[in-house]
Amino acid sequence: MNVNITCRQMRLTNAIRDYVEEKVQKAEKYLNNILRAQATLSVDKRAHQAEIVVHASGHTFRALAEAGDLYAAIDLASDKLDHQLKKHKERRRDFHKAGPTEETYAELLPAPAPVRISVVKQVAMRPMSPDEAAMEMERMGFNFWMFHEKDSGLINVIYRRQDASYGLLLPVRSAR
Repeated sequence: MNVNITCRQMRLTNAIRDYVEEKVQKAEKYLNNILRAQATLSVDKRAHQAEIVVHASGHTFRALAEAGDLYAAIDLASDKLDHQLKKHKERRRDFHKAGPTEETYAELLPAPAPVRISVVKQVAMRPMSPDEAAMEMERMGFNFWMFHEKDSGLINVIYRRQDASYGLLLPVRSAR
């Protein structure tokens, strides 16, 4: 990971550079797609400030801390950053948890109600065309009509659609 360290009103020593890099490297245990990190260290009279910005793919995390000692400010900023990254990682983990399995779905669904047949009608079917079946369906006041198609000799069903047109169900043998 590339760590860019900027110092304001102070000199960057090797010890400070190593300390900041060590603290920023801890961020990689939470995110493995970190692109770069920036650390800005500054001194204002007796207050030391440390700002750490981590750029990951799709996210930017920023932590700012102030303390009487530079190392304490770096520690505070690093802790804040670690807290943010840990929270982000937990959110991602919670979002990507495995959903319920098929057995769980089956347990959640109510038991299917038994099929209850209330009326059984016997209808004499004579061979007719789809036009004749549509007229018969309208004459009887039904929404669908089962008929014996005179050209193919198969049983078909004609039904009224919501747009006032008709639909025709043709039987096809399944490939079982």
